[in-house]
Amino acid sequence: MSSLFAWWSGLSWAQPWCLLLLLGLPILAVLKGGRGAAPAVVFSSLQPLRAVGKVRRSRRGAWLTMLLLFVLATLIVALARPRLSKTINQVEASGIDIMLALDVSRSMLAEDFTVGGERANRLDAVKQVTQKFIEGRPNDRIGITCFAGRPYLVSPLTLDHDWLLQNLERVRIGLVEDGTAIGSAVASAANRLKDKEAKSKIVVLLTDGDNNAGKITPPTAAEAAKALGIKVYTIGAGTRGFAPMPMRDMFGRTQYRNVKVDVDEDTLKKIASISGGAFYRATDTKTLGEIFEQIDKLEKSTVEMSQYRQYRELFPMLLQVGLALLVLQVVLEQTVGRRLP
Repeated sequence: MSSLFAWWSGLSWAQPWCLLLLLGLPILAVLKGGRGAAPAVVFSSLQPLRAVGKVRRSRRGAWLTMLLLFVLATLIVALARPRLSKTINQVEASGIDIMLALDVSRSMLAEDFTVGGERANRLDAVKQVTQKFIEGRPNDRIGITCFAGRPYLVSPLTLDHDWLLQNLERVRIGLVEDGTAIGSAVASAANRLKDKEAKSKIVVLLTDGDNNAGKITPPTAAEAAKALGIKVYTIGAGTRGFAPMPMRDMFGRTQYRNVKVDVDEDTLKKIASISGGAFYRATDTKTLGEIFEQIDKLEKSTVEMSQYRQYRELFPMLLQVGLALLVLQVVLEQTVGRRLP
């Protein structure tokens, strides 16, 4: 039923005034039905056979008349040019190129965040919030680079966000040597954006430590990003002071120890200031989510939608049907419906 309604709602007429001709068909049917059969014998006077001429047509003749009227109705509807219309929306998006630089050093195992109401490590919380951020920006090309002692590419810039999220899910700690190469991570992410033509290019850097690895200093990397027209938003993740860190004892059992954690906020603020971005501090999952929402609002894509209609003309089909039925009516009238002269 719903498909029938959708079909009917898409039906329109190019020349609807032609449908007024259908009003003449009932009049034609009355005139043709009341005329009676043509006399087979010619008399000098029709008075004796007047009553015979007024009898109703035979059933076969009535069917031929109905067929002729149906032919005329079909041709009239064809003249009105019925057509099926379909509205097509074309979206033109002027997106933003975004590289996410995520810290995967061993300190990201600290369990001072929550996911689904349960205690979770920092990386799991970051992955959950990052997933929502990606899903909320379907028109942007997004890539991911991770870093510890050195940066490595997880995904280049892409609009295939399903594939991007699959790669995000595979991110693990321990794939490269430990450390926190913040400067190298910024430089690597900026390098992925430098040759791209987009109205805006940004790097979102998330880390829970201070720069202690890599050959490029954070200020130098920030200056290079600025020269390329790239803004860097920096996020310092983790509680202040101490955080529970899982450790293995000699029997392979997991134990937790409170270890001192420290985020180099000054360096992150400097990177953001130099490049024209902003610095944020996330001490829990809720705050982290709010930070990504703020960045999402600051860097919005422009989406333009154009709408047009596509028509499928039905009159050629109706015209063919009408002409075919007309030929059939003529053949039947000259064969099974033929009257003796």
